[in-house]
Amino acid sequence: MTEGDVTIAAYYFPNFHVDPRNEQWHGEAWTEWELVKRAEPRFEGHWQPRVPLDGYLDEADPEVMAGKIAMATEHGVGAFLFDWYWYGGRPYLERPLEAAFMPAAVGHDLKFALMWANHHWSNIHPWKSATPATQLESGSVDAEQFEAATDYMIERYFGHPAYLRIGDAPYLSIYELETLVEGLGGVDAAKAALDGLRKRAAQAGFPELHLNAVIRERAVLPDDGVALDGPALVSRLGFDSVTSYVWVHHHPMPTRLTPYAEMRAQAVDGWKRYAAEYDQPYFPNVTVGWDSSPRTVQSDRLNPAWGYPHTNIISDATPEQFGLALEQVRTFVESTNVPLLTINAWNEWTEGSYLEPDTRHRHGHLEQIRRVFGPRP
Repeated sequence: MTEGDVTIAAYYFPNFHVDPRNEQWHGEAWTEWELVKRAEPRFEGHWQPRVPLDGYLDEADPEVMAGKIAMATEHGVGAFLFDWYWYGGRPYLERPLEAAFMPAAVGHDLKFALMWANHHWSNIHPWKSATPATQLESGSVDAEQFEAATDYMIERYFGHPAYLRIGDAPYLSIYELETLVEGLGGVDAAKAALDGLRKRAAQAGFPELHLNAVIRERAVLPDDGVALDGPALVSRLGFDSVTSYVWVHHHPMPTRLTPYAEMRAQAVDGWKRYAAEYDQPYFPNVTVGWDSSPRTVQSDRLNPAWGYPHTNIISDATPEQFGLALEQVRTFVESTNVPLLTINAWNEWTEGSYLEPDTRHRHGHLEQIRRVFGPRP
């Protein structure tokens, strides 16, 4: 990466393929496409279902993934940040990355990295209103499991020619600091675990790691916590940068249909505030949209008072509005010279935030990336 370049990194949510644990919970051949297909409009002006332009594809098919890589690269996306899970001593939802992306990426320019999504996994596929969310897997890891998970990363991913680096350092993002600290037994123990990760990575031939912390100010998922996510903790744990996952982690949606322009204005102010509050560089986030109603039982009344996934919705999330956000984030990255910006998301279909083409906007959001930032070399 030359000085002044910025990598546009889109989060990738890998739940659109058949996974054995999903089959145990939801039945044979289940994928999250089932929720996308069954989504219904719940009130006037509610746009559902969202229909993928290219159909309900199997992302674990290398040919399908090769098509995604080509589409992303053509429109200026430089990396996929895979939501990566480790539950019960082994990875979960890893097949699109390991069986499809990693083989297909050889010979292409698109990079990948991990965003360790270490949150608890709840039964919200879909969630029945007025019932407690059921925790299916715990995102907490003790020291032994932290070492096992990060050894897996070092051995399987960091040396791949397409792995994303900041400078010469492989990039690893961690989603939930509170769960990390709690599982490891406190801040000092978490710091020791991260230091140990750096040491083991160096022994494996990676003398530098770029550790990124995802920050947030508002709970979204049922088990989200926010109390520990702050500048002092990030510095104490030794992270190299911070970023965000999605705008709704920071900014309220005060009305059932909250205009994208309102969210964009809050986000622009947020980028400046986080850059000032944190000692580490803040990699700004641009969000495509938000509508988590496909993760609710469709016969239920949609009631934001019940919390996620019964949330308010970002309206008017058009390619043109997204393009305005990209113009503003380009100004931010040029003024701060950060090497990376994140986009939510490549394919969060059941949260209404995706770059992949649908039948309404087609490739419009992707075309805005190419318009504002130009095609990648």
